Amino acid sequence: MYNIQTLNKIAACGTDIFDKAAYTVGDAVENPTAIMVRSAKMHEMEFGSDLLAIARAGAGVNNIPVDRCAEEGIVVFNTPGANSNAVKELAICALLLASRKITEAAAWAASLKGTPDAPKTVEGGKAKFAGPEILGKTLGIIGLGAIGGKIANAAVALGMDVIGYDPYLSVAAAVNLDPKVKITANIDDIYKNSDYITIHVPYTKDSKNMIDADQIAMMKDGVRIINLARGELINSETIVKAIADGKVAKYVTDFADDVVLGVDGVIVLPHLGASTPESEDNCAVMAAHELIDYIENGTIRNSVNFPNAELAKTGDALVCVLHKNLPDALGKITSAVGAAVANMVNKTRGDWAYTMLDVNGSADVSAIEAVEGVVRVRVI
Repeated sequence: MYNIQTLNKIAACGTDIFDKAAYTVGDAVENPTAIMVRSAKMHEMEFGSDLLAIARAGAGVNNIPVDRCAEEGIVVFNTPGANSNAVKELAICALLLASRKITEAAAWAASLKGTPDAPKTVEGGKAKFAGPEILGKTLGIIGLGAIGGKIANAAVALGMDVIGYDPYLSVAAAVNLDPKVKITANIDDIYKNSDYITIHVPYTKDSKNMIDADQIAMMKDGVRIINLARGELINSETIVKAIADGKVAKYVTDFADDVVLGVDGVIVLPHLGASTPESEDNCAVMAAHELIDYIENGTIRNSVNFPNAELAKTGDALVCVLHKNLPDALGKITSAVGAAVANMVNKTRGDWAYTMLDVNGSADVSAIEAVEGVVRVRVI
């Protein structure tokens, strides 16, 4: 029996996927085989030896100690693309919020309640809320993955000129882009030529404050910037100063901090990017399938700390080995397995590797565990 612990409210359409004859799912299960999580902070948690995997029902994994999990042989999954339509729709909304002073106008109109002749007042006061149309303007998109690509196509359909930058653009993502999207290999082209800029990249130590004073200095006067990815990607102090100086016309962010809250020219949303029932359902379903496929078949798909890999079992067992990416590690593992290897796959990701061996006979698990750099061995 496998135990799946839920740390947040996970959509039932996801948890219901687990076969009740083989899985116990709930927030109170003990000795979990896997954990499903949304936003719960896990950095201070201690993990039991039975824990094989953690699935984040969403894209960002800042709340999970990813590196420590790798050291403990715990595969961390996320659900890329499952919330992409929700974020795309919010990004299109943000483009309009950045242009038309909609939030300010709505607040002013609401303040007229109870005043005499409100209809006449709004007609006389609406001019101060005028803003530009997005038609014909240039949108720069940093990151053309599942979310950025959909935004690019939607913006083209709305009549915008779109420039995209993504040094890691996959063939599949490129094929799905509208031919009118211009791809640049130089991110400075985004900063120099865009009327609107939206950012859709993961937050890492290398991407922290990737939009700062030097980048803003390259931008057009009156640029409008949207951040629905991660607050740390843009320096809040710098952008508030740029708004005060008139360099940036508007900043729409989905991430609240004390620097941007209450600042004229900044619209702060309460992390609404994936807050749709459809998105939560999609993330829960994808997370459940990832865990089931790993637990039952050893398949890794959409991991953030180990490489993706899969291998069909044709022999007596699949031997699945999580290990450090060390010289000759594969040779030492195959020598230690102690069974006939019918097929195998070895994949690497940075400092980590995953080896799957389809074997006939009984594998020597202890010998494999003794190999330098091996952190977990499973036999399926």
